[in-house]
Amino acid sequence: MQSIKPYVSLNTLKMIYYSYFHSVMTYGLLLWGHSSDRIKIISLHKKILRIMVGCRSSDSCKKLFFLNLEILPLPFQYILSLLLFMIRNRNQFLVSSEIYHIDTKQHANFHQLPVNSSRYQKGVNYLGVKVFNMVPSYIKIESDNPKEFKSILQKFLCENSFYSMDEYFELQKS
Repeated sequence: MQSIKPYVSLNTLKMIYYSYFHSVMTYGLLLWGHSSDRIKIISLHKKILRIMVGCRSSDSCKKLFFLNLEILPLPFQYILSLLLFMIRNRNQFLVSSEIYHIDTKQHANFHQLPVNSSRYQKGVNYLGVKVFNMVPSYIKIESDNPKEFKSILQKFLCENSFYSMDEYFELQKS
């Protein structure tokens, strides 16, 4: 990126980014998106964005992701992938209303199995249920229509600019 930056436009750099880095970064994201190796990928991702825009290594990338380049950070993409996985495979999960025949505000949530294994808690099924259950109800309503769900979810995630899974969980608790 650094060697070709002086010769091409920002749009061309974005095309190169999507073809070389983004495609590799998002391949199998559901399987490795919550592993400890993601830190290295996030660091490399930030470095590439800084090169594309031409800012210093000490500058924050948060605004670069959403405002300047409209490129989504890795945690954002992981949350999006998890939620789309949950919607596409909803028949594999129990909904709370199927277990507890009481109409509560959590009746549309997936049932979270109690587990003690930290390995299972980092897995797609456990995290997917946890992340889905924290989605605002106006987005969950659209879960029957995957295209509309994805569109509303992307807008919600961009508006809140989640930079990490922890930020997502913290904002949703409040």
